[in-house]
Amino acid sequence: MLNTAIVGLGRWGRKLVDSVQTGGVPEGAALRFTHAVARTPANAEAYARGQKLALSGDFDEALADPDIGGVVLATPHDQHVRQVEAASAAGKHVFVEKPLALTRTGAERAVAAARRAGVVLALGHNRRFLSSMRELKRLAASGELGTIVHAEGNFTGTFGFDYRPGMWRAEERGASGAMSAMGIHVVDGLIHLVGPVEAVRCTAVRRAIAVDMADAVSLHLEFACGASGFLSTLLASPRFRRFQLFGTRGWAQMRGHHKLDICTAEAAVETRTFDDGDGLREELEAFAAAAAGGPAYPLPLPEAVHGIAVFEAALRSAAADGARIAVPR
Repeated sequence: MLNTAIVGLGRWGRKLVDSVQTGGVPEGAALRFTHAVARTPANAEAYARGQKLALSGDFDEALADPDIGGVVLATPHDQHVRQVEAASAAGKHVFVEKPLALTRTGAERAVAAARRAGVVLALGHNRRFLSSMRELKRLAASGELGTIVHAEGNFTGTFGFDYRPGMWRAEERGASGAMSAMGIHVVDGLIHLVGPVEAVRCTAVRRAIAVDMADAVSLHLEFACGASGFLSTLLASPRFRRFQLFGTRGWAQMRGHHKLDICTAEAAVETRTFDDGDGLREELEAFAAAAAGGPAYPLPLPEAVHGIAVFEAALRSAAADGARIAVPR
């Protein structure tokens, strides 16, 4: 059992804790949260009591605690690299919510810190753990769809209407806000399904939300394998999730989290329904298993760094009115 500290007790930090325990009692044998670090502890006292978490406002205090074996970071994006470096230096295994960093250089620093310290570094992309995504990956890898010629993805929600000045999520300007909150999930999924990206072209506009941030981002991708790709992410339209692969023998579309439509040249469209599962719990348990010396965490660190390189290139392209930007490898 990996005793873990949650760092950041906002909405997502609490979802992570709740995915593995109730009332402080773990639902499995892999991991339990025993400590919490919050920017404003007074705002988290009731929740911490309910989940039996020792609450502090001091990250360094948690890192110095010998009873804590791992930390889970659900903190503002610009803090991730420094926190990964500090936790790694303290000998703690680290699970960090996406994005790993805001620049490729930052991502490389985080990975280097973990490797130096000999600790596990795991990046939270819960969609990789969905049964529907696993099947979509299998279809792509098996050749059942033929040669993949094009891939698409969308992640949309009305989150942007909740952003207000002073919120840390509202501080990322231009395309960064939509890409770091939602688009990065699609970037990771497309890398997972199709492979490395060579270049991107990105445009971003603000149509409806109050804060100074793009709420509609479009990203064209050139994959190293020769396939093309398209990603869109919106902060001002109702919830929508989609991945689709187009191959020479068929196409497959993942709708939401548990529907997969498959069409081949020989058959009509088939719709498969998958158990939604709990991707948050599965990714945390995979992190704990890797920390215990078990199977490696299933998101390889080179792919994590590459995802941030694509993210950074997208922001550069958007700032340059959609210019083609090569992705460094």
